[in-house]
Amino acid sequence: MRDGPADPRRRVPRTDALLADPDLAAAANSIGRGRVKAAVTAAQDRARRGEITPERVRDAALAAVATAAPRAVLNATGVVLHTNLGRAPLSATAVEAVVAAAGHTDVELDLRTGRRARRGRDALAALAAAVPDAGAVHVVNNGAAALVLAATALAAGAEIVVSRGELVEIGDGFRLPDLLESTGARLREVGTTNRTTLADYAAAVGPRTGFVLKVHPSNFLVTGFTSAVAVQELATLGVPVVADIGSGLLAPDPLLPDEPDAATTLRAGAHLVTASGDKLLGGPQAGLLLGDTDLVERLRRHPLARALRVDKLTLAALAGTLHGPTTPTRAALHADPAALRERAERLRDALGVDGRKAEVVPCASVVGGGGAPGVELDSWALSLPESYAEPLRTGEQPVLGRVVRGRLLLDLRCVPAGADEALRTAILRVGDQPCG
Repeated sequence: MRDGPADPRRRVPRTDALLADPDLAAAANSIGRGRVKAAVTAAQDRARRGEITPERVRDAALAAVATAAPRAVLNATGVVLHTNLGRAPLSATAVEAVVAAAGHTDVELDLRTGRRARRGRDALAALAAAVPDAGAVHVVNNGAAALVLAATALAAGAEIVVSRGELVEIGDGFRLPDLLESTGARLREVGTTNRTTLADYAAAVGPRTGFVLKVHPSNFLVTGFTSAVAVQELATLGVPVVADIGSGLLAPDPLLPDEPDAATTLRAGAHLVTASGDKLLGGPQAGLLLGDTDLVERLRRHPLARALRVDKLTLAALAGTLHGPTTPTRAALHADPAALRERAERLRDALGVDGRKAEVVPCASVVGGGGAPGVELDSWALSLPESYAEPLRTGEQPVLGRVVRGRLLLDLRCVPAGADEALRTAILRVGDQPCG
């Protein structure tokens, strides 16, 4: 039987026309014509099977031939620090610093004297200036590495005293007890899941104690009949106190009153604070160590520190983050809901002119990335049919939203205002969809 004249398979673009597309032709020059042609054929087959509309064949082929480098995604999920999207996006200043550092750089050289200098001194100086309560600072490659270095240098063969309620899982199946015990330290658990007192810690501290560990449970909340011991109280025990604050807030933020920050924690008596650089700080993936000078120097000179050191690009991005203006993370956290609503309404109206029906709805954003659990931020979103989710996610400009009760919500909190036109274009590129 012959296909009828209305058969949508007749609208599938021809191979030669697709290969002549400027973007696909550029991809062929970069990764080879054979790979691009295979992607085109696969996309055409998907259209013939009805998996995608014929109008989306080009975008599907482009998505399939994306280079090995990560693709830029518009984060319309409303999750400010989305782990699957790389957590904090870098500021323009940090990006410029990374580009400058991509070639030869003075990462470990004093240009004035021509001699070797301390590695990453600019980033370290900026971090020290941001947290003047720290006697010294050091940077390793992620937050877990910071804690591993502290445990190895201060408690290998000794004990770490920690509350049972703070032995958390940090994600992807990695658990804090396993991480710490891998260093050769022994955990001395005190208290119960929901209640720990200063007396519990005091009874466990002894000659075998390497340090007392205070962990902020940054990715969950325990409510009800609970008690925990503050750093200020732990500092009276006469042993080092290491506080893992998790999300990398360097100073208090009124928006996040329950989130610990490095400056306040050090003033409360912590000898060492560990944190992540790619969360609330808004910088690159890094582990921050801030605290007593002799303690930080002991960690810096430990042999394991060499294996955990950061590369020149991370140091450049960290320096750019600390030197630069407001980060995208902070801008998203503190975005004005009224301004978000106005943007959403402008986008809705512009889409309406092009024949696309969208609604503007209130919604709640979250911090994400293991930070400020329970905090919700008032926001506004475009609401589209759920059928838009997959084509937007796999389009030429990937857009990730969240599906709620059969509707795709595109929360504008984490979408830069300058990207509104790109978002509109991405929506328009989606093939004919039901608008109800």
